[in-house]
Amino acid sequence: MAAEAPARATDWEFMSEEGWTFDQAQELDLPFDWELVDGMIVVRGRAMLWHNQVRDELRDALKQARTMPLKVVTESCVMLDKENVRQPDVIVYDPTGLNLFETECVPISNVTLAIEVVSPGSRSQDRVLKPAQYAAAKVPYYWRVELERDNQLAVHEYWLNADTRSYIPRPERPVHRRELTTDLPFPLKIDLAEFLGF
Repeated sequence: MAAEAPARATDWEFMSEEGWTFDQAQELDLPFDWELVDGMIVVRGRAMLWHNQVRDELRDALKQARTMPLKVVTESCVMLDKENVRQPDVIVYDPTGLNLFETECVPISNVTLAIEVVSPGSRSQDRVLKPAQYAAAKVPYYWRVELERDNQLAVHEYWLNADTRSYIPRPERPVHRRELTTDLPFPLKIDLAEFLGF
């Protein structure tokens, strides 16, 4: 029996009925940034400067406020299962039990907070699909960051309802504008108005 030819980067569009697994997608050596959704490779678009600025400002603020043992990282691969691998803009995670030198994807069970900064090309993903996946995987907190029409930021804060495995808006002040103040997953106060001051 002849050995199967290795997959080429051009083969990614032609998946089998079973779809790709993370290990198979890794072997493709794809020339673009990607996520895996139900076995389908999804190309990640290039972000605008404001998006990256906000992502990095959030990361820095969370790093300063975090409590041990929690860590903060941007655009890290998060493994929901072998057919679903996401790359949130920012995550807060517990590194307990992880070998940071060998771990490529943070297991979803270690993620405490997932944050998505919404771009024009990611609206339905960030507003509907990703929070549904994160909630089903029991990620306790989810923030969705939107750039509003006046070029000001709004941070939508969600908490997990463990019974339904879905997110509910934070009961008091679910949307933060100009200033984000919360106690979960740790006390934090951020001046959002400063984030876009280039």
